[in-house]
Amino acid sequence: MPKGQLPAVTPNRKAWNKGRIIGQKRPLLPKQVWAIRARLELAGYLRDLALFNVAIDSKLRGCDLVKLAVSDLVKDDRVRERVSVIQSKTKRPVRFELTENTRETVLAWEKSPEMLACRFMFPSRFHDRPHISTRQYGRLVGDWVMAIGLEPSGYGTHLLRRTKAVKIYRKTGNLRAIQLLLGHTKVDSTVRYRGVELEDALSIAERIDI
Repeated sequence: MPKGQLPAVTPNRKAWNKGRIIGQKRPLLPKQVWAIRARLELAGYLRDLALFNVAIDSKLRGCDLVKLAVSDLVKDDRVRERVSVIQSKTKRPVRFELTENTRETVLAWEKSPEMLACRFMFPSRFHDRPHISTRQYGRLVGDWVMAIGLEPSGYGTHLLRRTKAVKIYRKTGNLRAIQLLLGHTKVDSTVRYRGVELEDALSIAERIDI
C-alpha cells in the first residue's frame, strides 16, 4: 500500500540558534586585547579596565570572576602577584598570576571612591546584588568587542578565559601547564577546550618534507 506524503509542519517559533554563531568561541588576538584596553583607558572606565585585565590574567570562568572578593586580590594595600581561589564548578583550587599592568589597574580601582566599604572587587550598582552578575559581565564583554569593530555574536565571556591560555600553548606547546592554569581536572577537557588541534596538525605537516 503506497504511503501518502506527510503534511509539512511549520514551527511556531524559530530555532534558538538561527542566525547565531554556535560552538567554540574564538580567543582575542594580542592587538585586539590592547585595543580594548586603550579604549577603556581613554573612556576612564576604571572598573571595566580592571575587570578586563583580571579576566585575561586569571583565566577564570565568569561565575568565579564576578565573585572575586577584594581580599582575594589585595592584602595590606598591595595587590597579590599570585592568587588562589576555589572554583565553583570543580570545588578545587586554581592559582593564577596578575601581571604588573593588571596589578596597577586593580589597585587604582580598589582605591577609588566607588569601592568604599565594598567587599567584592566588582560590586553591582544594584543595591540588592553584592556583585555584578554573569549576565551583566556578558553584556560588558559584548560592548568591549563591539567597541573595536568585532561582531559580538562571535565572542563570549569564555573568550577572555581562553585568550591567554591559547597564546601560552601556541608559544610553549605545554598542555599540562594549560591544564593547571585553567583548573581542568582532566587533560581531555584541556585538549577540547584549546580549539587549536587543526592548527597544530597543519603546523606539524608544514615542517615535514618527504
